Amino acid sequence: MRLILFIITMLVLWSCKQLTKDEQTTVFVDEPLLYAKGFQIKKEGDITVLEVSKAFAQGDQIFKYALVQEGQQLEDATAYDAVIPVPVKRVVVTSTTHIPSLEMLGVGETLIGFPGTDYVSSTQTRTRIDEGLVREVGQNEALNTEVLIDLQPDVIVAFGIDGQNKTLNTLEKANIPVVYNGDWIEQTPLGKAEWIKFFGALYQKQHLADSLFNEIAQSYIDIKEQLVHQEKRPTVLSGAMYKDVWYLPYGDSWAGQLIADAGGSYLWGDTQGSGSLALSIESVLDKGQEASFWIAPAQFTSYTNMVASSAFYEKFNAFQQQKVYSFAHKKGATGGLLYYELAPNRPDIVLQDLAHILHPALFPDYEPYFFKALEE
Repeated sequence: MRLILFIITMLVLWSCKQLTKDEQTTVFVDEPLLYAKGFQIKKEGDITVLEVSKAFAQGDQIFKYALVQEGQQLEDATAYDAVIPVPVKRVVVTSTTHIPSLEMLGVGETLIGFPGTDYVSSTQTRTRIDEGLVREVGQNEALNTEVLIDLQPDVIVAFGIDGQNKTLNTLEKANIPVVYNGDWIEQTPLGKAEWIKFFGALYQKQHLADSLFNEIAQSYIDIKEQLVHQEKRPTVLSGAMYKDVWYLPYGDSWAGQLIADAGGSYLWGDTQGSGSLALSIESVLDKGQEASFWIAPAQFTSYTNMVASSAFYEKFNAFQQQKVYSFAHKKGATGGLLYYELAPNRPDIVLQDLAHILHPALFPDYEPYFFKALEE
C-alpha cells in the first residue's frame, strides 16, 4: 500500500512527537473520549476496564473487559466478559481497519492471524503474511476454530452484526478471550479514528495512542477550518447502482460528513440513518443530474467501465464533465482496497483529498492520496 511502506509510515507519523519509552508504555489516565461514542476506558480499583457499549448496530448490550497486568489480582473474573493479559503479545484481529492501529502503535508484529488475508493491503502486514507469520483463520462469520485454538492468541478482536457468532462462543469456551470492536458503527470521521485508543489500552500504549490521535484530529480540524467560510460549495453526488438500485451514503454518515467538512454540498446531506440509502435510478437522476462532482462511484476506476456497466451513468453532468473521483485505484498486492483499510483511521487524509478536489485553488500543490479522477 505504500511505496510503499515508507510513504504510509510517513503519513502516519509525519508530525507525531517523539515519546520516551516510559511515555509509550505508561497506562492511560482516566479521561473521557473526545469523539468516539462506542467505548470507554475506565479504572475499577487497580484494574483497567475496557467498556464497549456499541458493539453492534442494534442493541444496547455493554461488554466489560478487564485488562490485567502481570502480577495483578482480579477478585471476581465473572464480573467481566473477558479477562485480557496486557500488554497483548499475540493477537488475532478480524477487520482490516484494525491493522493500521497496530502498525501505528508499533505492534504490528503481534498479529498472528486474520480472516481473509487477501483483503489486507498494508505492505508491512502483507510481508508478514507472505512469510507465514500471519495465518489465515477463515472468514469472520466462520472462523477456523482449530487454527485459532492452535494459535492461542492472548485475545481475538472481533466485530459482529448481532453477536450471534457461534464460532466466537466456542473460542470463549476454549478460554481464548474475545473482545468486540465497534469502530465500524461510529458515525463521525474522528469518532472512527479515535478507536486507536482501544488498541492503545490493550497494549498499554495509551499515551502514544493519544498522541497519534491528537495529531490526526488537529490535522483534520485545520483543514476543515480553511473551508468554513467558503461561500461556494459545489454540489456532490455519490454512490452507484447495483441491480437497478442506487446505493449512496446518508448525510449524517461518515462519508456524508466528510463531504460536508470538505466544503461540498452533498445533495442528500439532510438524510439520517445507518447503512446506505437505497434509491431508484429515476430519483437519483432527478436530484443529482446536475451535480458538479461525483465522489466514490462504488469501485469503478474508469469511465469506460462505468458505461459498460450501464449507459445510464452518461446522463449525469459530473460524468459528462469528467468530474468523477474514485478511491478504488489503490489496491494491495492481492486486490484489497487500501481505502477500506486505512481511511477510517486517517480521515484527515481523506478530508484533504476531498478538499483539494472540491476547492483546488486552496490546495494547488496537494497530490491526492486516496481519491483520483477516473481514467478514460
